Amino acid sequence: MKNIIKYPAQNTWKAFLQRPALEKKDLRNTVQEIFLKVRNEGDSALKEFSDKFDQVNIENLLVSKEELEFAINEVSEELKTAINQATENIYKFHVAQKGSTEEIETTEGVVCWRESRAIEKVGLYIPGGTAPLFSTVLMLAVPAEIAGCKEVILCTPPQKDGSINPAILYTAQLCGITKIFKVGGAQAIAALTFGTESIPEVDKIFGPGNQYVTQAKQLAMEFNVAIDLPAGPSEVLVIADQSANPIFCAADLLSQAEHGSDSQVIFISTDEIIFNETLKEIEKQLAELPRNEIAKSALDNSRFILLKSVDEALEMSNFYAPEHLILSVENPRSYISKITNAGSIFLGNYTPESAGDYASGTNHTLPTNGFAKNYSGVSLDSFVKKITIQEITKIGLKNIGKTIEVMAEAEGLNAHKNAVSLRLKSLENGI
Repeated sequence: MKNIIKYPAQNTWKAFLQRPALEKKDLRNTVQEIFLKVRNEGDSALKEFSDKFDQVNIENLLVSKEELEFAINEVSEELKTAINQATENIYKFHVAQKGSTEEIETTEGVVCWRESRAIEKVGLYIPGGTAPLFSTVLMLAVPAEIAGCKEVILCTPPQKDGSINPAILYTAQLCGITKIFKVGGAQAIAALTFGTESIPEVDKIFGPGNQYVTQAKQLAMEFNVAIDLPAGPSEVLVIADQSANPIFCAADLLSQAEHGSDSQVIFISTDEIIFNETLKEIEKQLAELPRNEIAKSALDNSRFILLKSVDEALEMSNFYAPEHLILSVENPRSYISKITNAGSIFLGNYTPESAGDYASGTNHTLPTNGFAKNYSGVSLDSFVKKITIQEITKIGLKNIGKTIEVMAEAEGLNAHKNAVSLRLKSLENGI
């Protein structure tokens, strides 16, 4: 196994914890050209790009009712049951995030509060490719529905026969989405940004994708369209002490490695026996995986580190800021307060990361590439705006008026001061 590091000094961490570098040569220029063409030519550009990038000739971008009905019959009852259970759990977790409105009287006569308003039009991007992520439909569409978004648009790349994976269509219908378009890549993000003859423009774009999609989402922000969060390749960091199960640790590491060749997994152990047994188990399980070539390539980007204590491992984890953090240690809850940077945390030997990916209820759309230091994962809050409201009575204005006048005058903003002074004078005159 490559990249085995034992008891490294802290001043070396930055060097060996580098993420895989994305190939960015001409990436932005390529995406800009796609944006320009979609903006100018609309649907015809989308069809041209589908032919060029996906080798698919698409006549109608919108998925028809007949295709939706056909998809329902194509999905097995076993998978439908699984999707339905996952939906229930995701709904329970996200609906509980609805906060109640509380009015705060900051000074007598001065009342302030916040109210939520749904983002009206949202676009969901669902990757197809080698792993059609119908689970991501749930992670994005369920909170959008709870938030009350008026229009939810879904874009996903077509398969080689021009169809959409039935599980994606079934899941979308289950969440009440009927506007589903056969378009992928940076061109889908461009369509959601500008709108075309078929696809409406949106206010915010959600969903993962390859480096072209990621670059496209960043470019969308330059045209006043918000995005959920910066995204990159999947990653997991596992911390294991003497109580860990090497079989489970290896399985968790490989579950992320199989996402893509640019994924990264970090294994940190404080026990050399567990460390060595996990490395052996990775080799054993890897040979049995259908996507073992992808996972093997990802392991080349990965790190296997032996440290002296769980506290030191947590310090390294906070420095790295992983998308997923698994604590395969004794009394994992006792360490939660020491974790400052992580997208989502999984506690103990029986909490696999894949539970969060599918069915436990938490959201799997999480910050990667170190953005867990300053971004949260997708939640109900991602689909709403918070509007502050205030109401001031005559007494309230008398109580804070002088403060406003003094501060406005000190900043040289006399019109600000005047807006208060005129009202106070009116109150003094009994008007």
